[in-house]
Amino acid sequence: MKSLKKCLLLFLLPLLGFVAVHKFYVSVTNVNYSTKDRALQITSRIFIDDLEDLLLERYEIHGRLATELELESTEAYIEKYLRQKIAFQINGEARNFDFLAKKYDNDVVICYLEVPDVDLEATQSIEIHNQLLTDLYDEQQNVVHFKINGKKKSFVLIKENYKGMLNL
Repeated sequence: MKSLKKCLLLFLLPLLGFVAVHKFYVSVTNVNYSTKDRALQITSRIFIDDLEDLLLERYEIHGRLATELELESTEAYIEKYLRQKIAFQINGEARNFDFLAKKYDNDVVICYLEVPDVDLEATQSIEIHNQLLTDLYDEQQNVVHFKINGKKKSFVLIKENYKGMLNL
């Protein structure tokens, strides 16, 4: 019995070397149009640990997100980063967004953005540039879902291809 255990261990040990933990780097952004508000309403979901790594790497701050120890300045840093990494164009013209809020849901931070004063009748195309976390993780994928005026389109954006467009 003892020699059987040793043989089994000698057989399994080399196989364990092939097991590696691989983290999946992804964010999900939804872009919808609100007829009532005449605005693009955007939610971006980002894993808290990825965002904390980014805050430390880029701004040298320990955000301690979703804890009682979270720094008061963290939201300002998150907004600053989003403004550098997300951009919108409507009919080829750059449009600014408002950062409305952030909230936590389990291990994800949800950021709420809005592009105000969008005349959907005059809109032919909406383009998003999404480079979230691609400066930190080469494997980062940013999934974008458009749902506007009955049209749905999804993109998986990466470091080398960070633009997605919905033609209306």
